[in-house]
Amino acid sequence: MLLKVKEKQMNSKMCIMCGLDNAAGVRAPFYSMEDGSVVTLFSYREEHQSYPGRVHGGLITAMLDELGMRALWSKEGGEKTYGVTTSLETKYRKPVPYGETLLARGIIVKESGHFLTAHCSIYKLDGTLLANAEVKYLKLAMEQIAENVNEHEEMCYLIEDGINEIEVAGI
Repeated sequence: MLLKVKEKQMNSKMCIMCGLDNAAGVRAPFYSMEDGSVVTLFSYREEHQSYPGRVHGGLITAMLDELGMRALWSKEGGEKTYGVTTSLETKYRKPVPYGETLLARGIIVKESGHFLTAHCSIYKLDGTLLANAEVKYLKLAMEQIAENVNEHEEMCYLIEDGINEIEVAGI
């Protein structure tokens, strides 16, 4: 299935998943899609491994966590709402490789008041499911999450890459 990109989401300075100034980070781009989901095409690097050839489970879960809040941004149209994870259940289906382009997708499946639930998954480009999670969040204002943070200064990078549609094979 081919999905159209509605807009490219902002990247932060230091986030481990999207931070462009974080030398150890994944530096993943995120796209708000026409179906309300969020998608990223990204690669882990060798320094993200646990065992040779495999990505560390904590970094797999970190990506799944990142996708959930970004799915809300995709649904709302921009980085308007913030929140914190209240629970996350990851299922590791197959070893996640580094040095290979992967596709990850998140979508909001339930939202009520200050709470939301997202289903998030990481795939090989051929559609093979590698890991997935159900993630629950509590919506909070940025000042309730971290002191002295201006979200507009932190979420400050918008790098246009010309991607207008993304193939989500077998998903």
